[in-house]
Amino acid sequence: MVSYYKTVANRLIEVDSLMPGCWISVVDPTAQERKMLIDDYGLDSDFLKSSLDEEESSRVEQEENQTLIIVDTAVSEVQKDDTLIFYTMPLGIIITDHYVFTISLRENKVIDDVVSGRVRNIQTQFRTQFVLRLMMNITASFLVYLKQIDKTSSAMQRKLHGAMKNHELIQMLELEKSLIYFSTSLKSNDVTMNKILRGRVVKPTTTSLPFPCEKTRSLTMWSADGCGISRPSSGHSLCCG
Repeated sequence: MVSYYKTVANRLIEVDSLMPGCWISVVDPTAQERKMLIDDYGLDSDFLKSSLDEEESSRVEQEENQTLIIVDTAVSEVQKDDTLIFYTMPLGIIITDHYVFTISLRENKVIDDVVSGRVRNIQTQFRTQFVLRLMMNITASFLVYLKQIDKTSSAMQRKLHGAMKNHELIQMLELEKSLIYFSTSLKSNDVTMNKILRGRVVKPTTTSLPFPCEKTRSLTMWSADGCGISRPSSGHSLCCG
């Protein structure tokens, strides 16, 4: 799906087609839409392919008049056995001379928050500011999920003190894996953001917003330290039956 948005009178509205100063949101595009993005809008085919690759890591790449920024975003999901899992999913941002494209294989909460108006001060005509605002909200979403991991972990540990159950142990193991994913992604995103802020990727403008790099680094440290989550003791093992 390809959608077009533009800031008009400080309000983000959806428009019918491409126009100056708009943002193009691409989610799980069809073969026809991919062809349109390459042939009609001139997007680099490799950049588009990379943006839709779930195995891509956070990085920055430039090709002629286009810049590709891939950042990891945080995702939460409840499995069939009610286990809560957290993982990361790449989001591609392609910046051209006139537009910003965000591209993902699946729906993304950060993009949904922007579209729904939950993110304030969105100015699509200022490409650098728009990208920095997205990065700020991606970082903030990690904080939300890290707090949720911490809260869930505390609840699971309280339950483990009273009984040895497979579900609680599995949930704890999933939370530990989530912290590893988040820690790796935050560190990669921090490297990407530093490149942006040094002006090596997009030219800073007077309307660009200062990005709280310390916030990203503190989140990385919190995640790397396990945000207070202790590992299950050796006395807790998965019980059969």
